Order: sequence, then C-alpha cells, then structure tokens
Amino acid sequence: MLTFYRVHLCLEHWDSTLQQFPDRTWCQSSAWLNFLAETQKGEIVIAALHEGNSVLGYFSGLMIRRFGLRILGSPLPGWTTAYMGLVLKPEVPRTEALEALQRFAFSDLRCVHLEFMDRNLSASAAGDRYPFLSYNSFEIDLSRDDDELFSKMTHPCRRSIRLATREGVLVQEASDVAFVEDYYSQLTDAFAKDNLVPTYSKGRVEALIRHLQPTGNLLLLRAIGPDGHCIATGISMAMHDRAELWGTASWRHYQHLRPNELLAWHTMRYWKSRSVQFLDMGGAGEYKRKYGVYEISVPWIHISRYSVLPMLRNSAATAVKVRQRWLGGLRSLASSTSARADSPLLSSTASAHQSILQPSERKYAEPPMREPPH
Repeated sequence: MLTFYRVHLCLEHWDSTLQQFPDRTWCQSSAWLNFLAETQKGEIVIAALHEGNSVLGYFSGLMIRRFGLRILGSPLPGWTTAYMGLVLKPEVPRTEALEALQRFAFSDLRCVHLEFMDRNLSASAAGDRYPFLSYNSFEIDLSRDDDELFSKMTHPCRRSIRLATREGVLVQEASDVAFVEDYYSQLTDAFAKDNLVPTYSKGRVEALIRHLQPTGNLLLLRAIGPDGHCIATGISMAMHDRAELWGTASWRHYQHLRPNELLAWHTMRYWKSRSVQFLDMGGAGEYKRKYGVYEISVPWIHISRYSVLPMLRNSAATAVKVRQRWLGGLRSLASSTSARADSPLLSSTASAHQSILQPSERKYAEPPMREPPH
C-alpha cells in the first residue's frame, strides 16, 4: 500500500530532490514554499510517498490553522498560487497517490480539510471520487518558432504589438525596488475600473520578489512609454519546462499604446529562449484568446472530514468577494469626492497616476492579466 511519511528536509536539499522529477513546478520550490509560509502564516509540509522501502514521489504544501482547525493546502484559494500537488515517478498512478495523501492529511496531520491542485491530474481521473472545482486557464506552446507564435495571435493583437513598437514603447527587464510600487499602483488602477480593490496586498508582491528573485526563475518587466514613464508591468516565473504569467498591470490612460500585448510577446520570447516549453497565462479571461492560446482545465480538489466545512469554505469565499467590492466602492467614492474638492469644474487633466478615464479612452481598458480563481 502507498503511504506518505512526513520528512523534514532542509529546503536547499528539497530543491535538489525536485530536480529528479520532470513534473516539478515552481510552486513546489523552496523559494515559493518560503513565500507561502511568510504570507499565509503556515507550516511547510513535505512528505515522501513510500511503497515498502522505495520512495516513489513527494508531496509539498502548507498547513494553516483557522479557528483551531488544521487545513492542508496545495494550494488553497487566495494564495495566488497555481499548480502544486505531487511529483511522482512515471509509473505511479496519481489517483492512488491522492488516496494515500488523504489518509496522511486526516490521520497523520489531523487536518479537517484538504485542497489539492496538480497539473498532471485530469478531471476524468478524479471522476466521481473527489469533489472538485475546475480551474480554467490558457496555455501557449512555446516550442513553435517565433514566426509561428506570432502568426497564431489574432490580427488585432499582432497589430497592437506593431503599434506599440511604432509608438516607441520599450520593454525593460527590472530588478530594482521601485518595481513593486509601479506594479501595484497600476494593479490598483486596473481594479478600480470595476470599483474593486486588488485581491492581495503590496506586501505580498514584495515578498514574492524577495523570495523568487535570487533563484533566477523570476522575470519582472516594465513597458516604458515614449514620454519615459512606466506605463505597464508584468511578473512571470518558470521552472523546468513551464512558465506562468503571474500578473500584469497598466495605467488605463496609456492603454491606447497597447503595452500589455507587447509585454506578453516579450514574455513568450524570453522564456522560449530559456528552453521553457509551455507558458500558462494565469487563469481564464476571454481577452487572453488573442494570444494564440489553447484552453486547459485542471481539477481543484477539496476534501473535508465534516460535511459542514465545504459550506463554510464557500461562505468565506463569498465574504471575501463582498469585502473586495465594498472596499472598492469606498475607494471610488473617496476618489470622486477628492476630485470634486480639487477641481470644482471637474476639468483638470488626469496625471500619469490618476485612474480617471475620458470616454474616448474607455475602449482600451483591459483587466489585469491574472484573474484569481476564487
């Protein structure tokens, strides 16, 4: 019988162990686990899958405590984290490993709830055995040459990339501390379009960069407009053969220069040049189809020891959305009040860091690239 046993590896050794498995992802790396432990206030869990004396794979995740109850996530909603789950030898069935994980979570760790999303587990394999939500996203096959990648985009998208280049928009790789402020200010502006606030704090972006930047697996990009201002930003990361576009943002009143499309094109070519084969676009969103993507759907499994827990989970998710909209409404009201106080005639020119759109600009507004799956 397959059995998980918790191991207490130093995280540097854990990265060396991951290298043995071609199904590894950056969300399982020591840097990302440390990032989660800091931002989610949880305990890193690494467990080895045994059959007799043989080790067949590993699980990694984070255990948190809420109201005195233990919850194991790999990942949980709200962590801005994609696929975690298992790394396994090719001959090991993932469904059998998941059964062993359930026993480990509920018996050994005494958790009351387990959530699990593994890129290599299909919905058909999960079947009727486990309740799950479908996490939908888009991917791009980077194994194509540049000409084919470009031709797979829609005509308007290709035209936008050419327009941005012609207008003098430049893409620069970033590593400075000011990047966080640029990105988060633009993200806030993008959410403000729908009277919302970002789903995560600026501190989370700071922690992400602090943990990931030393690994060489993180790409930070700025789009610089013809006036020298930073008008858009992008964050992506990769490990082995997969990359993910974690987030992009831009000032709405600069979107007529089409910086988002140019950033996406630069991201594709950057990771392709580093032998990455697949780029995940970081969730659903119909506007992403223009990049020549194909759809994917991964089961996000959630298993509870008690039937009331799924209802509490859904109620908590609804409460988060209500709070986000309420805070966004307050921010919008405060901005409107401030605008009226500063300009009685409401005729002042919007500065580079304001989020007021003129009617002719609204058609260029585009949501941030990453849309959290919760």
